[in-house]
Amino acid sequence: MRVFVTGASGHIGTAVVAELLGAGHQVTGLARSDSSAAAVKAAGAGVQRGDLKDLGSLSEAAAASDGVIHLAFGSLDGGMAESLETDRRAIDAMGTALKGSGKPFVGTTASLTLSFIGGITDRPATEDDVLPGGPRADSENAVIALAGRGVRSSVVRLPPLVHSKLDRGGLLPGLIGIARAQGVSGYVAGGANRWPAVHTLDAARLYRLAVEHAPAGSRLHAVAEDGIPFRDIAEAIARKLDIAAESLTPDSFSYLSPFVALDNPVSSDLTRQLLSWQPTRPTLAEEIDKGFYFER
Repeated sequence: MRVFVTGASGHIGTAVVAELLGAGHQVTGLARSDSSAAAVKAAGAGVQRGDLKDLGSLSEAAAASDGVIHLAFGSLDGGMAESLETDRRAIDAMGTALKGSGKPFVGTTASLTLSFIGGITDRPATEDDVLPGGPRADSENAVIALAGRGVRSSVVRLPPLVHSKLDRGGLLPGLIGIARAQGVSGYVAGGANRWPAVHTLDAARLYRLAVEHAPAGSRLHAVAEDGIPFRDIAEAIARKLDIAAESLTPDSFSYLSPFVALDNPVSSDLTRQLLSWQPTRPTLAEEIDKGFYFER
């Protein structure tokens, strides 16, 4: 299968490209810079120059492929609203190029959006839980709607903690950086709110399975650990930095302030059954204990 991947040189994209190539697929990766193009080429994939605003390039690459995995989200330089709109337009351009083909389109969104669904506080969110609209949810719903246009579309919901040595700019490095700068590793209130997690390589395998086999209209959860108490995460960081773990106000967490108090337990039972996906890589605690996240 010839697969077009956006975000191919990023944290998760790098692993997805390797996973696809290892399974015998041909890959073309979107690259907006010379450095990204060099990274994609070094990985053994072809290069499509452009970015998410270059709708012609996206359409061309999607039309020439046997399937698309959309991982890129775009620069936040123009603000979140502009990035969300760019993402929706990119999805429409690539989806239109695949219209009526029955080819797969795998999109990406965040499990944290499920924190805003009312009435599910007594259980983990499942793949069947859906927001009618809102940030990221609009893009998710646009991907799912492609199923009605003859595209085998699916969406992978990623947890806030996607961890591995490939992770250099995710939320975990962010929490570590904030803790190091403040001299204390924080949580909010009692830290009982939960965040799900997955190893990067387990997530990459799910993307491959999705582009190969996911039925049209599928929502998938790339979740290995349903919900780790935020206080446990803060205390693990504190031990590695040899600092205290303390309850802090949300505004103590810089750019992560809107997220640190969210409770986001998420089940992946339906995904595991649908695609026979079973996470096998180390847990978040095991990865933190290895220490590579704390190397300067």
